[in-house]
Amino acid sequence: MAKKIDGYIKLQVPAGAANPSPPIGPALGQRGVNIMEFCKAFNAKTQEMEKGMPIPTTITVFSDKSFTFAIATPPASFYLKKAAKVAKGSSTPSQSIAGTVSLAQCREIAEAKFADLNANDLDQATKIIAGSARSMGLQVTE
Repeated sequence: MAKKIDGYIKLQVPAGAANPSPPIGPALGQRGVNIMEFCKAFNAKTQEMEKGMPIPTTITVFSDKSFTFAIATPPASFYLKKAAKVAKGSSTPSQSIAGTVSLAQCREIAEAKFADLNANDLDQATKIIAGSARSMGLQVTE
């Protein structure tokens, strides 16, 4: 028989750097989940990734206090900031430009994020990433 789901917890956890401090500890502690068990499992699963990369994680908590978790690809903004070599996007995207990214870089990011994007083909996924870049104040060049 399937376990009864108690709830879901959505967090952005740095790859390979999960520890019991906030926000992970309090979020899991409220549900009665073993915090150290999650941290060890998460760090083991993300050890091959770049350290500190933000990983969107959905934790499914069951009524017997056990859990499973699913990780997604890092946010497009993380990849875009890395490609443009900027610390953050523009505070006024329509007025000032924070940096530039090429369409080829947008395509690479779209390939990496394709599974998590709502697109049927790579061209549409590239347009989604280019739109994200523009909304961050990055100029998209050919």
